[in-house]
Amino acid sequence: MINIKTRLMELYFTGIIIAACTFLIIGICHPIVIKMEYYTGTKYWWTYLIIGIIAICGALGVRNVIGSSVLGVVGASFLWAIGELFEQKRRVEKGWFPMNPKRKDEYTLINPNKKEMDSLDNKEN
Repeated sequence: MINIKTRLMELYFTGIIIAACTFLIIGICHPIVIKMEYYTGTKYWWTYLIIGIIAICGALGVRNVIGSSVLGVVGASFLWAIGELFEQKRRVEKGWFPMNPKRKDEYTLINPNKKEMDSLDNKEN
């Protein structure tokens, strides 16, 4: 009877730790992408590629489940951030995020509401 009670009280936190680390890593990467696009544009996207590959290769060599998982999530997050960096540029072009005035010539401004505004103008007439 004591063995059953002891067994029921064993808790495993590995999944929760990995989930919390994943949440933090994604939360940290998002502002990094925004700041990098603002200050440098998309020209250093390859740094995300290198960091991502190194982290994933590192995950293959780590025996600890939590350590390997965290490195894998870091690697995947940085690889995903490459696409997000280019998407961030489009968000800036749409006016959803502030543009760096020192790099105005790197953007092609997009007005996503142009069609909506044109259709509204036609309805008023």
